[in-house]
Amino acid sequence: MTPRPSIDARHPKRSLGQNFLVDPRIADRIVAAVPIEPDDVTVEIGPGRGALTGRLLERASRLVVIELDDALAAHWEERAAQDPRLDVVHADALTVPLAGIADPDRLIVVGNIPYNITTPLLFHVLSRPRPRAVVVMVQREVADRIRAASGSKTYGALSVGVQAVADVERVLDVPAGAFRPRPNVESTVLRITPHRPPRLSAREEVGLRVLVRAAFQWRRKQMVKVLREHPDLALGAAASHVLDAVGLPPEARPDQVEPGRWVALVRALLEQDEPWGVTFRRALDRDLQSPASST
Repeated sequence: MTPRPSIDARHPKRSLGQNFLVDPRIADRIVAAVPIEPDDVTVEIGPGRGALTGRLLERASRLVVIELDDALAAHWEERAAQDPRLDVVHADALTVPLAGIADPDRLIVVGNIPYNITTPLLFHVLSRPRPRAVVVMVQREVADRIRAASGSKTYGALSVGVQAVADVERVLDVPAGAFRPRPNVESTVLRITPHRPPRLSAREEVGLRVLVRAAFQWRRKQMVKVLREHPDLALGAAASHVLDAVGLPPEARPDQVEPGRWVALVRALLEQDEPWGVTFRRALDRDLQSPASST
């Protein structure tokens, strides 16, 4: 019988976006940034060869690892059989309801997120009800977009979507040489702390997503034109009144509107009587009925 190769000998799978962290100093710094408390349940997305996993087990009273790769999942299942603090979920992290693992108020999420699913996985992790804290390593370009301030070239729907529901801190930048195989991009570790209690209702959050997505599709147009003419908003002549209500000049463009003003704007839209915002409400109802909006 051919012996199973060691975990360190397994080849990364490009189809799963695998780039394994191999620098122990960086692994130490990442785990040190994870705010684990005694009663917390820590979830690691994509443990891979375990650069973070062993270090997390030194601090966590319970660690749940989510691994899609069959061989790596089998390795962690063997390890879990010997350690009652470790649980394994062999699945795609995008399909795992994190709130079903533990009380979200005691849930910490950690992960080196594959570049090919960064944005959808971030929104999945940050769907309601949110974990208490998230520490993730992402492509540096994505980290810059998440942390971008209004008025910058990288500011967009992703910036607003994350900053409206959480505080974001840069922990450290990670060079490509810290991985095997070496990726073509640099990485950044972020600590994301969701607002507690949430500052927006579930309906306001979905409305914000509809509004911001529509606006940044037309990011070079003036806000009055976006609100008046975009098919998902279609406020018509009421657009100017809504902008006046939140103190936004009609000539402002989407990338000049800070997250707090977007929140004020979506609240103003949701308060309007018919026929203001009819198309917006229809788009909102579609999003509320979709599986991604069920939490």
